[in-house]
Amino acid sequence: MTVTVLFGAGAALWPEYAAPLRAAFAEAGLAVELTPEAAPEAVAYIVYAPGSPLQDFTPYTRCKAVLNLWAGVERIVGNPTLTQPLCRMVDPGLTEGMVEYVTGHVLRHHLGMDRWIKGAPGWDQIVPPLARERRVAVLGLGALGLACARALRALNFQVTGWSRSPKPGLDLPAHHGAAGLETVLRQAEIVVTLLPRTTETENLLDATRLSWLPAGAVIINPGRGALIDDAALLDALDRGALGHATLDVFRTEPLPEDHPFRHHPRVTVTPHIAADTRATSAARVIAENIRRGEAGLPFLHLVDRARGY
Repeated sequence: MTVTVLFGAGAALWPEYAAPLRAAFAEAGLAVELTPEAAPEAVAYIVYAPGSPLQDFTPYTRCKAVLNLWAGVERIVGNPTLTQPLCRMVDPGLTEGMVEYVTGHVLRHHLGMDRWIKGAPGWDQIVPPLARERRVAVLGLGALGLACARALRALNFQVTGWSRSPKPGLDLPAHHGAAGLETVLRQAEIVVTLLPRTTETENLLDATRLSWLPAGAVIINPGRGALIDDAALLDALDRGALGHATLDVFRTEPLPEDHPFRHHPRVTVTPHIAADTRATSAARVIAENIRRGEAGLPFLHLVDRARGY
């Protein structure tokens, strides 16, 4: 039996995803009609991206699941018309990209590479510590956070993780909750933020929590722009309390040209390129979830509406 899959992620993404999705469906042995237009009552699954014109899910009464192409779901999870199961994207390609971005910037700051890249005068032979002497905190222990934490541990960094709720059985030191966050931040020389945006995580790093960091600490944020209080971060950087902030995500994107982050000597701005969904590997994730749905198996990466991710 052929199932109808609506590509509801927007016309701009259709050329990129049509062929990889069809290939993944064939590879999985699925009989699928993939289309950017379909009668709502015929649609069994929707491949989705939050910027899509599709905002009213009410007509899709037979839709078994909405399969998001992005890891983040904060722009869709609150839609009151979306009553179908929602799955976020956990894409191996996206994870690899995030690990590479985080590892690269942690090593950059650990080794003090900016000094030499910018052409420090003289012959000041400042030798960095070994990775095993550098304390790194990873805030957020989901798929991306854990992958980055494990990669950094493999390079011998002293990695400690933090999550809002307990994560038993981890293969690295970790804390949770408000008290755990203070413990982690007070010893972190480099902080990587990989949390989703929720009401509990917005402005998580405010003036008080930023003050817990050791003098000269570095922040790397490829997670969500709203995790950090912008004004508090700028103040800490201006005072020299923090050494640097490498930021890939922002409250407003594209980041306005006149934003203080653009011109601050202690800030590196990258244009939301830390990690992206890769069409070929993401298509296989979509295909696997449709296979599971048709077989009556639980969906992968199902979003918890109450938690927001």
